[in-house]
Amino acid sequence: MPSNKYQFNKVLERKGTNAMSVEGYRGYLFDPEEDLSGKYSEEDFIKMWVADMEFAIAPEIINAMKERLEHPLLGYSMVADPSYALSFQKWCVDRYQWQFNTAHLVHAKGVIPALYDLIGYLCKPDEKVLIVTPSYAFFKHGADYNGIELVCSDLKEDHGEFHIDMEDIKKKASDEKCVLAVFCNPHNPTGRLWSTKELVAFGDVCLENGLTIISDEIHCDVLRKDKIFTPLASLFPNSDKIITCMATSKTFNLAGNLFANIIIPNDTLRLKYNEFYLPVENPLSVVAAKAAYSEGHAWLMELTDYLDANFKYLKEQLDTHLPHTKFTIPDATYLAWVNVSAYFSDNENLTLYFARNAGVLLEGGNMFVANADGYIRLNLACPRVILEEGLRRVIEAILEK
Repeated sequence: MPSNKYQFNKVLERKGTNAMSVEGYRGYLFDPEEDLSGKYSEEDFIKMWVADMEFAIAPEIINAMKERLEHPLLGYSMVADPSYALSFQKWCVDRYQWQFNTAHLVHAKGVIPALYDLIGYLCKPDEKVLIVTPSYAFFKHGADYNGIELVCSDLKEDHGEFHIDMEDIKKKASDEKCVLAVFCNPHNPTGRLWSTKELVAFGDVCLENGLTIISDEIHCDVLRKDKIFTPLASLFPNSDKIITCMATSKTFNLAGNLFANIIIPNDTLRLKYNEFYLPVENPLSVVAAKAAYSEGHAWLMELTDYLDANFKYLKEQLDTHLPHTKFTIPDATYLAWVNVSAYFSDNENLTLYFARNAGVLLEGGNMFVANADGYIRLNLACPRVILEEGLRRVIEAILEK
């Protein structure tokens, strides 16, 4: 195991903290009345589902929040100090060699709330939004919320590697009613880090057909050690039709702070967004995000080492005990996308199966819109002891089928 200055091995109890992972799974993964009785009691369930981490956030961030609390006023707050935007811009320059215009930066209570709003602003009721599948389910939910038709393009899988079907994208983007693409870079759930060639091809097709692109880049910082991320917008510096969404939530385990960065280069759209956005932010969220970008690099590097080791362990265990699974260590994210279809019948509810038979909460392919039958998504951002027990149970439940 890598060094552990930041105590990634420490198991933290989340009961009593209103954690979605612990308190909210019934309403999200199952019908609230679903019978989950089986081999393990719910008290003993291992949570490997929702995309937050079981790791303590960086002490540098905690200290910044404590320092802010030394000032006893927490009234209405906004991002008034330009140093926040500069710290975020420097992060993007240092890591991605991308210097966006800070005048284009707005904020949101999360990428998903921004997505819901932007789809509504960009699409008329008879128009369409394009996504690739499998997909993070809230891309579909955002289209449904706004009454906009969803158009799906299935990724192609080849020996565990996923690729965009560019011919299919060309066909669907050429529909004059298709005006928006919601893109995920790196991709959730497969973990693909799209290459520059793929990004240019996708961007060219969308822009040539007049589509605006919302690029959800929330997982961009969580990369395997040898990978490099390229923001889609950095490849099209003269276009104002690419909206970039980033946040500290996945990278630094700050999802509960409800604070995201949305870069909207189109002046008209940005004015419309700001017209309807209440620019009141949680003062602790702003401080935490600035500390993450200013002081979080060392923590992130150690996190990367720890996740790389967890992925290697998962790969070894699957190859040894479940040789018919298909799994490739992803380029990015802390989420493992595992094809277990060789062990299950078609359309089986894998989320429910593993809850009842393994006492492990994970997300089955049915939760990712389309093109995901036979897959499970495992969250590996947890101490090794949790991963070992959760994976032991998953393997045992499959072998006992």
